Amino acid sequence: MDGGMKHAPDVSLYLVTDSRLSLGRPVAEVVRAAAQNGVTIVQLREKDCSTRDFIALARRVREILAPLGIPLIINDRLDVALATGADGVHIGQSDMPYGNARRLLGEDAIIGLSVGTPEEARMAEMLDVDYLGVSPVFSTPTKTDTGDAWEIEGLKILRTRSRHRLVAIGGINQTNAATVMAAGADGIAVVSAICAADDPGKAARQLRAIVEKSRRRKILKGCQKKAS
Repeated sequence: MDGGMKHAPDVSLYLVTDSRLSLGRPVAEVVRAAAQNGVTIVQLREKDCSTRDFIALARRVREILAPLGIPLIINDRLDVALATGADGVHIGQSDMPYGNARRLLGEDAIIGLSVGTPEEARMAEMLDVDYLGVSPVFSTPTKTDTGDAWEIEGLKILRTRSRHRLVAIGGINQTNAATVMAAGADGIAVVSAICAADDPGKAARQLRAIVEKSRRRKILKGCQKKAS
């Protein structure tokens, strides 16, 4: 893990990789196109990869992201994160407990935690995680191990109750990203919307533009409230 002062990561447009959805293209190629076109953070999620191959891929991806200042997050695997000098990990409810992960990775590491229910989100308020992955917002074939979808209303309620930054994931694409941001998400995480796109770079540009427009709208609304 890199030392120095810890900065809050920009979770505006969060790419989660999936080699099975990448239309036969190398994951590193998809990541490069997305990183050059608006993605702000990347999670390497490879469920069917050997440890050796996962480490090799993480190193390749880190070489792409580091010069751009984009953090690399490893899904689940603390050993891979440590072996490759990744910026952090994303853990689920059945993975290593947050406290253990923090002790192993250090204070500077970025650690995100998935929450699938209001109770999991409530428990997460006691943890100093860097963000919560609100999962899934909508039902999606890429998230089969989760409970009921939060939907927009659930995300809105969670926003009023959580002090953490919220990254929405699950069924998010160009058609609903603005609605998700308006509901209180600090960023959107996408898998197929970029990985399975004919042009991952173009998809990333479109999604980032939607996120930034939504953010400007929120700021404007906040200023109008203060003025009234």
